[in-house]
Amino acid sequence: MNIKSFVIESIDEMKNKVTWPAYSFLQNSAVLVIVASLIFALLIGAIDLGFENLMTWFYDLF
Repeated sequence: MNIKSFVIESIDEMKNKVTWPAYSFLQNSAVLVIVASLIFALLIGAIDLGFENLMTWFYDLF
């Protein structure tokens, strides 16, 4: 199989055999990923802040 036929068959497959999701589905998925990422970042930030305060309190004892 040469490169030219591979590229032509790949383009044909992408156009005719792949089922692409609807644009609205992609938008909803993107919003879900952004919201989940923000929640996860806030959770990790809160844990980090709590751990920092705990370590500061612990080291101030000595």
